[in-house]
Amino acid sequence: FSPSVLGTREHWDAAYERELQTFEDIGDAGEIWFGEESMVRIIRWLEKQKIPLDSSVLDIGTGNGVLLIELAKSGYTDLTGIDYSPSAIQLSEKVREKEGMSHIKFKVEDFLAPSAELSGFEICIDKGTFDAISLNPDNAVGKRKQYARSLSSVLKPEGFFLITSCNWTKEELLNEFGEGFEILEELPTPKFCFGGRIGNSVTALVFQRK
Repeated sequence: FSPSVLGTREHWDAAYERELQTFEDIGDAGEIWFGEESMVRIIRWLEKQKIPLDSSVLDIGTGNGVLLIELAKSGYTDLTGIDYSPSAIQLSEKVREKEGMSHIKFKVEDFLAPSAELSGFEICIDKGTFDAISLNPDNAVGKRKQYARSLSSVLKPEGFFLITSCNWTKEELLNEFGEGFEILEELPTPKFCFGGRIGNSVTALVFQRK
């Protein structure tokens, strides 16, 4: 991919500062990455697999925290969201307060350099964070490899990793996470037709840590 400001912390700090101001002004939590159906898809998979409601869940790059709010509404109790943007965490805390979901934990954390306490999760979820890291102008390849190492350190063996991406195909993601993870399932995403060929604009996969 071409490097992009979407891969920089400065971009996301500025974006979430704007969203924070908007939330304070009118109570709008801001954009849901990949739309509401992406959250429904994740929650349906967890329910279908009968994942226990007390399983520890980490939302990588939580943004406004809305995915964790929806998981809490579905009964999940051990929820943590991290983001390297302090403005994003401020926003997610305000959304949490408004929704009365005080048990959700939010922390400022850089997933590429996770703190020691970030470990032992049974589920890790990524909606767009790996995409953003892939666009970093400064050594994106190295950062992608570090992401996979961080994932191995925070996710328990046999834990699940659910990733939603608009930049990567299934085959490419299999290549990125081939070491230490096995694919369990590709989740259905909206299809489009162009020039007689059918494709997906979004890829959603479930991996399990070996």
